[in-house]
Amino acid sequence: VPKEVKLDEYRVAMLPVGVEELTRRGHKVPIEHSAGVGSGLLDSEYQAAGAEILDKPADIFARADMIVKVKEPQASEYPLIRPGQTVFTYFHFAADRELTEAMLRSGSTSVAYETLADDQGRLPLLTPMSEVAGRMSIQEGAKYLERPQQGRGILLGGVPGVAPGEVVILGGGVVGINAAKIAAGLGAHVVILDVS
Repeated sequence: VPKEVKLDEYRVAMLPVGVEELTRRGHKVPIEHSAGVGSGLLDSEYQAAGAEILDKPADIFARADMIVKVKEPQASEYPLIRPGQTVFTYFHFAADRELTEAMLRSGSTSVAYETLADDQGRLPLLTPMSEVAGRMSIQEGAKYLERPQQGRGILLGGVPGVAPGEVVILGGGVVGINAAKIAAGLGAHVVILDVS
């Protein structure tokens, strides 16, 4: 588990309980120093669960047969990925040709969380990310409606005597439904447009 290096990414790909489960089954789990700090998890918690803390990302990539990340490898990580290694993360290959070509050149096996389906064809690893994206979209949009952000000074929930903001959501899938719930919760007038 290397520390995430993507800008503004503070999550960690494995909790201490995951380390405990893997080590109990005989696996070694190297984790980069401070990999969990952005999520409020200390190295000592990982060590107590059985992880080995390593200082540099190069050490993690050199020793681990499987790399577990939250977000896709960044350009600085491409040279560290080696043939035969498995990289398990959200890849979103369709949006990044450079990443796709780098992973093909690496000789590694890429397992994209967002493509893994359960027995009913659902995408259980993509769904939570989509829920977060939908919920965050309203928070981010509301921020840019504020005057200090050069917005029109609209408060989504309105105030007495002033109508609430209007939110139009394109698509009623997991992202859209979660965006609608948050916008409605703030008191906005919400419209969802969907082909279904």
